[in-house]
Amino acid sequence: MAATRKNLMQSHQSWTDDLPLCQLCGVGIAPNCVYGPDGKGTQSHPNEDTHLRFRSEDGCSLYAVFNGYDGSRVASFASQCLTAELLLGQLSADHTDDADIRRILTQAFEAVEKSYLHTIDDALAEKANLSGYMLPHSEKVQERLKELEQEVSGGATAIVALILNNKLYIANAGTNRALLCKTTSDGQNQFFQLGRPHSTDNDDELQRLAALGLDSTRVRQAGQIAGQSSTRRLGDYRVKINYNDIDLLSAAKTRPIIAEPEIHGSQSLESVTGFLLLMSEGLIDALECAHGPEHVNKEIVAMVAAELAQQTTLEAAAQSVVDRVKRLHHDVYTSGRQRATFCSRHEDMTLLIRTLNYPLADGAQTPTQGGRIYPVSVPYSNSQSTSKTSVTLSLVMPSQGTLTNGTNTTASTLEEGTPTPGGNPSPTATLQSTNTQTQSSSSSSGDGSLFRQRASQAAQPDETGRVPPYVDFTQFYRLWGSEHGDGQVAQGAQ
Repeated sequence: MAATRKNLMQSHQSWTDDLPLCQLCGVGIAPNCVYGPDGKGTQSHPNEDTHLRFRSEDGCSLYAVFNGYDGSRVASFASQCLTAELLLGQLSADHTDDADIRRILTQAFEAVEKSYLHTIDDALAEKANLSGYMLPHSEKVQERLKELEQEVSGGATAIVALILNNKLYIANAGTNRALLCKTTSDGQNQFFQLGRPHSTDNDDELQRLAALGLDSTRVRQAGQIAGQSSTRRLGDYRVKINYNDIDLLSAAKTRPIIAEPEIHGSQSLESVTGFLLLMSEGLIDALECAHGPEHVNKEIVAMVAAELAQQTTLEAAAQSVVDRVKRLHHDVYTSGRQRATFCSRHEDMTLLIRTLNYPLADGAQTPTQGGRIYPVSVPYSNSQSTSKTSVTLSLVMPSQGTLTNGTNTTASTLEEGTPTPGGNPSPTATLQSTNTQTQSSSSSSGDGSLFRQRASQAAQPDETGRVPPYVDFTQFYRLWGSEHGDGQVAQGAQ
């Protein structure tokens, strides 16, 4: 019987094998990590996140990030089943009515939920039967109950993006996040958060739960329901079938934790230049723990824009952003600073980038001859006060291009106005933001002063053909001089 259930869950894999992957999309991932006292990290469980990125022959593009927990079974099942529910003839360019498309998206989530719970029906029945045996249970029964619990436990949250007829639809169930970034005519990146997470601090969700008879104040104070902060999720039979056995949910008149998505859209993508970001809860939490929740969206958008200006593939850009967040999180932990206590661990991280007429770098970006720019944020403090700020320096490393007669043949310049990483205002970037209840927006711009070409200072290759790294300390010395009343700006050193 167990083999039959396993085959049923795996049968979805063949449904989507022939669908083409979207080439306008890149995904970066990082597994969970727990840091020891020495700062070294270890993975505590297999990666439970999954994603999808398909373009059908009917002109429909589907993207999603699933944040699994207590195993990857639900996330993996949902990624296969949801694709089959939407891209095997259900949607095409003939669908132009927004209400009809939103209905199809909602029904797809319902079908995934029903299909998954059906796959564990037999296991739940066997578990209930064995649990009714007279106590104490034999060792064999205990072992079987443990196996069954592992088979049926777990759930997933989902953020889904559908692009059809040049319109964007977002379907969200849980605590993942979607950001739409548009590049304006003056070079600014204006971004919007599409929807709010379904969590225990979402006022709308608390009102929904209160209408079912739950104590919303108690739910908010608890922060989690059966180990998760999400109030909408796929799978997780404990809060769907056995919710009356959970003290926090026992007063509910009907099932309180649901899989129904909240749909946003349509959002026209006509003449839009920019990118769409889908992020798992683990990525968001890691950056919030490291820097606080105030500027997470700004920081992510700035990082993505910077990597798109440097990397030549979307996969490399997405992975570089995830790697950067992972390093920031680790560095805060090892620094011993105030937020270090929040950064002892992070969950699986996934970032999906879908570009919208947004150009990638043609090659390595350089202000000299074949180098690559790495913006570096350096802490700076005034010796005469306790105030602190940071200075962004441009570190240019030699590229790996081919050398001809001692000269690197790969040379290009980074366009002015490329945003620099980091959510806080710096000497090279200004950020403004506005917020509403269900959608937040912000714009960023940079003067590009640290990225202008310095051809006159280009270092010559040594006898090995290598160009020494160059660090421009001009901004640092300018701040130092202003703080100490020195009108002269010292020159950067090579």
